Amino acid sequence: MTSSRSRALEGTTVLVTGASRGIGLAVARQVAEAGARVALVARSEGDLARVAGEIGAQAVAGDVASAAGAADVAARVRAIFAAAPDILVNSAGGFLLAPLAETDPADFQHQLDVNLGAPFFLMRAFLPEMLARGSGHIVNLGSVAGRISMAGNGAYGASKFGLRGLHQVLAEEVRGTGVRATLVEPSATDTSLWDPLDPDSRADLPSRSSMLSPDDIARAVVFALVQPAEVELSLLAIRSAR
Repeated sequence: MTSSRSRALEGTTVLVTGASRGIGLAVARQVAEAGARVALVARSEGDLARVAGEIGAQAVAGDVASAAGAADVAARVRAIFAAAPDILVNSAGGFLLAPLAETDPADFQHQLDVNLGAPFFLMRAFLPEMLARGSGHIVNLGSVAGRISMAGNGAYGASKFGLRGLHQVLAEEVRGTGVRATLVEPSATDTSLWDPLDPDSRADLPSRSSMLSPDDIARAVVFALVQPAEVELSLLAIRSAR
């Protein structure tokens, strides 16, 4: 982040899901550095508490992939901020690579729950208050797999195509209300989600050295957040130049 944007989010409140690692953690660090008060959400309570301590944020351990879990998280976040957050970053997600003929139905449902259900549940929890006060910003972390069909991405692609559709409806519904919506769609990003697949050992997957970094994506998120109130970056499609 450039010095001209330092403290650009001073006085704002930000909720970041999936914040104990990967893109969510990178976003949390950068919005905190930009001056925001930050609440971090993830399932891993120990890791989340450690990260929150490092960056001066509030840890809210919970699973937002269910309506009940998301409602519990939303209530605790409201208690911390005394209101809905100014900014919601839906970064929690899962990744599954498997042919359709070999995809377990339970795994398919889990991809829908974490990649599509969780963003909806939190939007539903906070959007009414954002609309009532005429301000807010919702950032959804999508994927290149949400706009390009790729073999092996049946469950993951379905969830991310769904998120793209959900976001497009959101963008239409908040137009002119003062609430902004941004969908960030990165290409392959080097996070621990790739560890079980060992992409460097496979010719059908990008090498880790060619992937984007979580910090690359976080910079794009902050760029969208610090635009003037009258400017909405509805879609940021990011790919590696390597």
